[in-house]
Amino acid sequence: MSLSLLSNTYLEETSGKIRAKPVPWEGYQRAELVTAEELALIKRVDRQSKARIESVLLSEGPAYALLYLSLLKKLQRVDTMQYLLVLIADALADHDERIPLFTRTSKVDPDLPYAPLIKALDTTDEFVQLKAAQILTLLLSAETTVLPLRHSHSFVNTLSSFIQSASTNRLNVSVQCLESLLTRPEFRQAVWEIPPLVQALFDILQKNPDPQTNYQVAFCIWLLSFEQNIAEQINKRYDIVAQLIEVAQAAVKEKVVRVIVATLRNLVVKAPSANLPAMLVCHLLPYTKNLAARKWTDEDIVEDIKFLKDELAARFDSLTTYDEYVSELESGHLSWTPVHESEDFWRENAIKLNDKDHKQLKRLVELLKESNDPTVLAVAAHDVGQYIKHYERGRKIVADLGAKARVMQLLAHANADVRYRALLTVQVIVSQPWLSA
Repeated sequence: MSLSLLSNTYLEETSGKIRAKPVPWEGYQRAELVTAEELALIKRVDRQSKARIESVLLSEGPAYALLYLSLLKKLQRVDTMQYLLVLIADALADHDERIPLFTRTSKVDPDLPYAPLIKALDTTDEFVQLKAAQILTLLLSAETTVLPLRHSHSFVNTLSSFIQSASTNRLNVSVQCLESLLTRPEFRQAVWEIPPLVQALFDILQKNPDPQTNYQVAFCIWLLSFEQNIAEQINKRYDIVAQLIEVAQAAVKEKVVRVIVATLRNLVVKAPSANLPAMLVCHLLPYTKNLAARKWTDEDIVEDIKFLKDELAARFDSLTTYDEYVSELESGHLSWTPVHESEDFWRENAIKLNDKDHKQLKRLVELLKESNDPTVLAVAAHDVGQYIKHYERGRKIVADLGAKARVMQLLAHANADVRYRALLTVQVIVSQPWLSA
């Protein structure tokens, strides 16, 4: 990965201004913060032309990698830190072969190269923070060894705070950093362990940012989906399937659709039982049929669309009506599909909600208690009433699970349909008082 791939206009413009500023190197030597040898080395590249600096680095690269990091470790002034970070970035720009010069400094000082850069993240200066993040990402992404947890977790926590801040520059740079870092499995797990960071990525998608940011965030989610444990849990935690489909349907750039389709494929391959029900409920099958009819420039997306379409069609063809209902429950996306208001459906299937220690009934009550969506609440309240109506002994079970109390609360809900459906269910609950709890 090249440093040029981590680009940001603010960093580039500010770097140009910093290169021209003088640094009081002689003053540092008089204060015994810089040795005579270090002063001599730094003066050879201080505010010199690019060609001159390249010539020096060509012959003495290892010495300057160690110099820059050593000075960054011990000098605290913000303007000096800015200058040193620009020197490091300039040395690495379009020169990936120099990355080992910096990572090998650990043989001289175990704090290098990461400790000074991690420390720079804690300053209050935005340029220092983001330039350090840029350099850290380049070095960490190129590492061939397992990284110390203290480095990876500390850096990911900082990126999390940056992404959640109000700064556009912090958001832009941090998302780019994650794009590179998440190619490594240890960073995928580190990110997954910070729920506010994962939620922040989905929040960015919901805000409908520009197509490039959409793509970059979706790319991060695609990389996360390669991990088995993440693929199994991500939709349940973050309702990712519905959101990704919505973003893909609104996307104007092929690359956004491509990375989202690739993500959905990963979720099916890694954890079909956890993700296919939600995909069916969110009508991904007709959408994939629509996508299959379009022309694409990328062959990968054609293959991924066909895979999804075939998997969803096979699952759909094998579904019974009750399976469809269970899929809807598991997805959490209850809506007024025909089964809910079908007397025949409830007459035949109400008792099935008791299977596996009332697994599906518990899921229905969970949605009734936890959802904030008025449609979900209205449908769930209605279904509880239908369950009791067609399975009278269900009154006590519903009460024990807390559904009766929740339905009573919904009588005061702001939404008129929720209030109406709750009222109908309360009437069913109290129709035979001696059976209610």
